[in-house]
Amino acid sequence: MRILVTGGAGFIGSEYVRRRLESDPATRITVLDKLTYSGVEANLAPVAKHPGYTFVQGDICDPDVVDQVTAGQDAVVHFAAESHVDRSIDGAGPFVSTNVTGTQVLLDAARRHGVGRFVHVSTDEVYGSISEGSWTEAWPLAPNSPYSASKAGADLLALAYHRTHGLDVVVTRCTNNYGPYQFPEKVVPLFITNLLDGKPVPLYGDGRNMRDWLHVSDHCRGIDLVLHGGRAGEVYNIGGGTELTNHKLTGLLLDAVGAGWDRVEYVADRKGHDLRYSLDDGKIREQLGYAPQVSFTDGLAATVAWYRAHRTWWEPLKARVALR
Repeated sequence: MRILVTGGAGFIGSEYVRRRLESDPATRITVLDKLTYSGVEANLAPVAKHPGYTFVQGDICDPDVVDQVTAGQDAVVHFAAESHVDRSIDGAGPFVSTNVTGTQVLLDAARRHGVGRFVHVSTDEVYGSISEGSWTEAWPLAPNSPYSASKAGADLLALAYHRTHGLDVVVTRCTNNYGPYQFPEKVVPLFITNLLDGKPVPLYGDGRNMRDWLHVSDHCRGIDLVLHGGRAGEVYNIGGGTELTNHKLTGLLLDAVGAGWDRVEYVADRKGHDLRYSLDDGKIREQLGYAPQVSFTDGLAATVAWYRAHRTWWEPLKARVALR
């Protein structure tokens, strides 16, 4: 199978590429990545010499580049996105450009070249916030940040290409990911690396905001199930099954590195901060046999151990973007 993976040098995309090439040597993967601040080609070093691996540096908003790399592909798995909520609050332009226009460019190329399947990887944040219960795939979209609004727009555009043009599109929406190779601006790696360096960690508001946590390997396993068995035009939620407040998560991270609550700095809450996310992933479980395989306890311990052992990976990244 020949697969174009956009954003394949990022956290989730690189996990997908490494996992797919290691588990199925016959796969041929072309990675298209712009290598912005969070795209790290070294994430793909373990498969760099794989005969089925090709890397192309380029922008998904560039029609010429996208046309070249889409030709001859059996499928597109579309990870490429601007994804940091705080950055989207500071400036929405790059999020609309990459997440909406970039998706449109890819969809047009996939249609032109007769790609057999287009997997659009999205987020639970498109649903907004939910005080109780869990979202099904039929829940109305109500995004609250520029980031999530741009992803919602991309979701609707992808599904519209299925309905209008008959393109074989499937959409996945996941909960919060964690694991190795995650860029250290996100909460889990930021807190781990700060604590390992003896620095404080910033906790928004009172820490009551609640998220469901999904190990990146389970997420990629779910994406592969959807790639091979999902129904065209459908949306599939992918959850992890571990719901924690940010306060509880912070406590677990402090314990994991042997630090105390004196290292926590309570900071002003994020604008429009969604209180709770919760996905109902019964559809992918029932239809495709999905189930998370990494317990949060084991996954978090392994993630902390990975960052302990890979300072040479994250220290230059934090220095480059002045993360504190």
